[in-house]
Amino acid sequence: MAKVEKMSQSKKLDIKAGYANLKADKQFANDRIRWMNNIKGFILGLFQLVIIVGICYVILGPILGIISSSFFSDADNYNPMVYLIPQEPTLERYKIAMQYLDYWKTMGASLLYSLSLMVIQVIICSMVGYGFARFKFPLKNVLFACVVIMIVVPTNTIMLPLYMTFAKFDVLGIVSAVKGAPVNLLSTPIPMYIMTFFGCGLRSGLYIYIFNQFFRGLPKEIEEAAFMDGAGTWYTYFRIMLINALPSVVTVAIFSMVWQYNDTFYAKLFLISDNIVISKKISTIEASISNVEKILDPNILELFLDAGIVLIMIPIVIIYVALQKQFIEGVERSGIVG
Repeated sequence: MAKVEKMSQSKKLDIKAGYANLKADKQFANDRIRWMNNIKGFILGLFQLVIIVGICYVILGPILGIISSSFFSDADNYNPMVYLIPQEPTLERYKIAMQYLDYWKTMGASLLYSLSLMVIQVIICSMVGYGFARFKFPLKNVLFACVVIMIVVPTNTIMLPLYMTFAKFDVLGIVSAVKGAPVNLLSTPIPMYIMTFFGCGLRSGLYIYIFNQFFRGLPKEIEEAAFMDGAGTWYTYFRIMLINALPSVVTVAIFSMVWQYNDTFYAKLFLISDNIVISKKISTIEASISNVEKILDPNILELFLDAGIVLIMIPIVIIYVALQKQFIEGVERSGIVG
């Protein structure tokens, strides 16, 4: 009996030892999994950091170089030891650039021009996007396909028809019947206003798509409740739906303002005055300074160009910083990716 009891006790001890070893093995396995997850997380975070730093360098590197060069003096420009931080910084580049750009007057006209086009685009494109999102009408899919074509087809392919249309502007022969001949609208911003008002302006296809995506995401119960309270279609749109679409409105407004402000393609195509489009005027600043100031060194002329570029960037940077939160929210909610 004593032997049997000793054997049973030894078995119990062996079972307990095996259970303890198994528990220790499980603990080790859990620790190993946790360590592997931590290592994977660290590697992934390091990879993301490298990607972000690389993208920031690609984007911000040239901008930082332009800002730094705009403060270079002649001595800094010729000194091979100076790279980003000037040893003899000067504001002469900005003073002369502002003089030849007629900065304040041209900037005011350019901002007014861009702002007016932006307001028209927000109103027209939001109405079109709302119509596609909420109403059913004949050829809806065909018309929306035309909107997509506006996004993907380069404007360079239709520049000649656009030029001829506004060089001899005559809507269904009405202008010729009234004035006796077509009207030349070139050298004025009127072509841009006409195109924008009819939903064919700069990037209007993209803006219509953004509004369409956003309105499709809003619940229809909002409109149904408004209709039950006796609100009409226009009241519901302007006082309810457009207010709820504020994130997309801010997104489109910033996109439109920036692209209209920086546009030189349509400005050159329609021969719009340099005094209205400052981004077009900056392209001639080097030639103007060279002819008047008798500066022939292209390296020195480039410093004046850098100063002019910085002056042009300032308003857009201020607008983006002021509306950054609303802009990011609008991009996320509108479904824009890539």
